[in-house]
Amino acid sequence: MIDFEPTEEQQLIVETVRQFAANEVRPRAHECCESRALPDEVLNHAHELGLVANALPEAWGGGGERSAITGALVCEELARGDLSIALAILSPSLIALPVADFGSEEQKQSLLAQFTGDRFVPGSLAIAEPRVLWDPFTPATQARRDGDEYVLSGEKCFVPWLDGGSWVLVVAASDDEANAFLVPRSADGLRATPERNMGIDALPTVELTLDDVRVPASARLGEDDSKAEGRAARRSGAKSDSQAVRSLINRGRVGLAAAAVGVARAAHEVALEYAKERHAFGVPIATKQAIAFKLADMAIEIDGGRLLVWEAAWMLDRGEDATREAALASQQAQRICLDAADGAVQVLGGHGYIRDYLPEMHLRNARGFSSFEALTLV
Repeated sequence: MIDFEPTEEQQLIVETVRQFAANEVRPRAHECCESRALPDEVLNHAHELGLVANALPEAWGGGGERSAITGALVCEELARGDLSIALAILSPSLIALPVADFGSEEQKQSLLAQFTGDRFVPGSLAIAEPRVLWDPFTPATQARRDGDEYVLSGEKCFVPWLDGGSWVLVVAASDDEANAFLVPRSADGLRATPERNMGIDALPTVELTLDDVRVPASARLGEDDSKAEGRAARRSGAKSDSQAVRSLINRGRVGLAAAAVGVARAAHEVALEYAKERHAFGVPIATKQAIAFKLADMAIEIDGGRLLVWEAAWMLDRGEDATREAALASQQAQRICLDAADGAVQVLGGHGYIRDYLPEMHLRNARGFSSFEALTLV
């Protein structure tokens, strides 16, 4: 028997997040986009709701309720309110979840407690690179071993960089294997240049330059070098990725796919409401076949994309390799989101092109999903 009904607890979480997004996130979306600033009170309220902390182990002050499906449900509802604010709210997951999953005891002790404390603390993950045909599994950024240290060199882009963060998790290649390294934002040789993007205006992102940044060997996250798989890969000369990096990429793709479904829902809802209220020749334009069919197609595609997200998240919760499913969900959700946002602009006609209305912002945000990688994790 296949059951697509969320559990009672998940339904409660979804309803709570839905109300939060409707009452506190959506009303600020346009203002935050125009001012390129995030509302601190919203970030702090979201932290009080435990949207990230609830997934962390109880030993470090979390709720101990880790679930990729629950994370996907939360991502969708928040992004339905606004993508930039949603990614900011969930940014602690970029550090907290990888450390909880793969960090050493020392890393957990020094980092996890801050994400379950009294105030909102953002996280940061550097995985995308500003080059053509970059591959997250084979980064150009290098981490060279030098005694008891690693020396990191390279460039990253689309790195969330909210005020108040102290660490960034950098994905780099070491010994022909992709690994992740915890780097202090204040490290020598680390330079952050603010970006001006087409969308996600309210979310501060940077292009990160690592010029021989030195971190201790203990900063490495994930499997140990002595693992047989790592040795075999290096002997064969093949490039591989650590379990930690593969998890980052898969969970990031599922999270972004869920966010894309949320943005698509928001675009569809705005278009549907407008089509019901806008009259032409004495009747709502929603009764016109061209508009009605477009809105129906958008709804069908959104529901289909959500099922792909749920399947990938379900596999993650079962501990299975969800690389294929995460990639499929990500690619399909990107397309659905862009089509829905573009369709909403068309339904609103000239109003859809005006910045006073949300569809043009949804379209600019939707365009970015083809370039984003792991801006949030589930």
